[in-house]
Amino acid sequence: MTGAELEGLIRLHPDFPKPGILFRDISPLLGTHFHATIDLLAAQFNEPEWAAIDAIVGIESRGFILAAGLAYARRKGLLIVRKPGKLPPPLHTMSYTLEYGEDALQMASDVARQRVLVVDDVLASGGTLTATCSLCEKSGHSIAGITTLIDLKSLNRFAWRELAVRSLFAYE
Repeated sequence: MTGAELEGLIRLHPDFPKPGILFRDISPLLGTHFHATIDLLAAQFNEPEWAAIDAIVGIESRGFILAAGLAYARRKGLLIVRKPGKLPPPLHTMSYTLEYGEDALQMASDVARQRVLVVDDVLASGGTLTATCSLCEKSGHSIAGITTLIDLKSLNRFAWRELAVRSLFAYE
């Protein structure tokens, strides 16, 4: 299945979760073509790049789905970044700004240092990815790559250090 065919399965919901937001629902895509979606996400990285990755970092909540699929498909470890109050200590916390509010994320701080691929479903303002990358580095991990299913390019100019985000679908 091609990327264009997969992209056609993303459902658009105007004015959700609030007026002015166009929500892109990936549920139909994952419900019928999860394997193809994971394969295309994985194909964004070549074999030497995959060899330099020890674990996949998934961001709550839809990032968990993609990260778990990639970790399984590529036989990598899985690390998770969660909203406050859902992980036991010791952990690191990072606050950030969303396109429609503020939030915080947490990550275990007692996990062995690894080379990680950070994965989320959507890159909007970049706040979630910035907080996650900061948490990874604060926890001693080195970031080998960043990927999202969707990049809303008109809302961000995100890049982490020298790494650009690789996304299957980009919208201006």
